Amino acid sequence: MSTAVSDELDILAKAKKSLEVDYVPSDDEPYMGEVQLNYFRMLLIEWKRSIHNASSATLQSLQDGPMREADLNDRASSETDWSIELRTRDRQRKLISKIDAALRRIDEGEYGFCEVTGDPIGLKRLIARPVATMTVEAQEAHERREKISRDD
Repeated sequence: MSTAVSDELDILAKAKKSLEVDYVPSDDEPYMGEVQLNYFRMLLIEWKRSIHNASSATLQSLQDGPMREADLNDRASSETDWSIELRTRDRQRKLISKIDAALRRIDEGEYGFCEVTGDPIGLKRLIARPVATMTVEAQEAHERREKISRDD
């Protein structure tokens, strides 16, 4: 599971690098002003494009042909690798829907504000996780409630 998260972070880091802008949102400017919103919009679009490119590469590999390892252990190892790859792509498919939701929130003027409290989420959190919908505190409270209800 940590591999899928690190893949996700790698794709996000590459998306940030490919933006070709030296701008980084700062607390010195109006929160979720036009410049910040444009930055996050470009970042989300680039992140989505990067995920689609990675998915296309996986699809092409699958279409190239079946695995033909003669050794059963090699075949089992390859099948495990493919299973992990497909699970990663499924996670990324779900991430794309979160990216689309974040883009909608930008268009509606709701991006950057907690869906629970209405408070600003914060630039550091949004830079680290551009699809965040809650402040750290609201997210922690949500996870505690979720854990309690799971334990019941």
